[in-house]
Amino acid sequence: MKQFVLSIQVANNIGVLTRVTSLVSRRGYNIKSLNVGETEENSFSRITMVVEGDERTAHQIVNQLNKLYDVSFVRILEDAVCREHILMRVGTTPEDRQGIIEITNLFKAKAVDIGEASMMLELTGSPVKIDKFISLLKPFGIIKIVRTGISALERD
Repeated sequence: MKQFVLSIQVANNIGVLTRVTSLVSRRGYNIKSLNVGETEENSFSRITMVVEGDERTAHQIVNQLNKLYDVSFVRILEDAVCREHILMRVGTTPEDRQGIIEITNLFKAKAVDIGEASMMLELTGSPVKIDKFISLLKPFGIIKIVRTGISALERD
């Protein structure tokens, strides 16, 4: 299955996010990632949604979303810059701390909180970079992870 990144501009009204996500889930499609925030105009919000499926499925979702009253437009982003932000807490022992710091520096991540038994790290990057960062830190013992979901903008 292929992943599609959808950019959905909606009116910044109560219940719009629920209507958008309900429409997608009612039709049996899984939302892999969801990110919402106001646009340059505070009367609109942009929803960045990642869904899985084939071309037909993606276009069907776009057509259905375009029928919603509060939706201004929906685009499948073909050529876009995609970024994600992660916060993670990794368990540390004095022996492991240097290895974690080396991986953190390699990825240009930041240690934002250091305790006796754990470190909290943050990283912003492509989803592939985030996944690789997580896989390299797994052997050290990941305690918690929170990911923002993808933010994306089309290139000019």
